[in-house]
Amino acid sequence: MQDIILEARHIHKRFYDPVTVQVLTDITFTVNKGEFVSVIGKSGCGKSTLLYILSTMDTDYEGELLIDKVSMSGKSDAALARIRNEKIGFVFQFHYLLNEFTVLRNVMLPGIKLNKHSEQEVEHRALERLKMLGIEHLANKLAYRVSGGEKQRVAIARALINDPHIIMGDEPTGNLDVKNSEMVFDIFKQLAEEHNQTLLIVTHDPSFAENSGRIIEMEDGKIIRH
Repeated sequence: MQDIILEARHIHKRFYDPVTVQVLTDITFTVNKGEFVSVIGKSGCGKSTLLYILSTMDTDYEGELLIDKVSMSGKSDAALARIRNEKIGFVFQFHYLLNEFTVLRNVMLPGIKLNKHSEQEVEHRALERLKMLGIEHLANKLAYRVSGGEKQRVAIARALINDPHIIMGDEPTGNLDVKNSEMVFDIFKQLAEEHNQTLLIVTHDPSFAENSGRIIEMEDGKIIRH
C-alpha cells in the first residue's frame, strides 16, 4: 500500500468579483509518496489557483484537502503556517531569495523558522542540501551574485531544508533557458528516484511534463486526465 501524501476531495472554488465565476470544479486526486507529478493546462485553467489551495495558502474553497492523511479543514492560520513550513517545500518561477543574505543563509531560513533543530544543525543540513545540488561552493556568496540557474538551485535547496513531505513548484523553469531548465528537471527527477521525494509541479513546458512520472491535465477548472 503506497503512502498517500496529498489528497484532494471534491474541491470547488469560486471567485466573486463582481459576478460569481466557478474557477475549480470537483477536483479529486491523490499523490503518493515519491511520485513526480506535473500539472499542465492552458493559462487561466486554474492550475495556480489549485496550487494555492493545495499548499494551504488559500482556505476559501469547498471540499477537503488532506496532507499526510490529515485534513486541513478548520485549522487556524498559525497551524497551517506550521504545516506549510514543515511539510511543504516551495519552488516558484522567481526564486525569491533575499539578496542581502548569503546563499547558505537563504537555504537555512525556513529551517530556523521551523525551530526544530539548533542553528548549527540547520547550517549543517543546509550545506548537505547545497552539496547534493552541486553548489556548495556558492555557500558564502551573497544571493544576488549568483546566476539565474544557480539561484533556482539555491531555491530548491531551501525547499528541501525541512525534509518536506512534498515539494510544490509553480512554473519553476518558467524563467530559465533550456540548459538550466533541463538541469532543474534533472534535479527533480533525481529527488524523486533517489530520495523518494514527492513533487507536484505546475508547468507550461510540455517536455518537462512528458518526462515527469505522471501528468494531471486541467481544462476550464476541471481535471481532464490524471
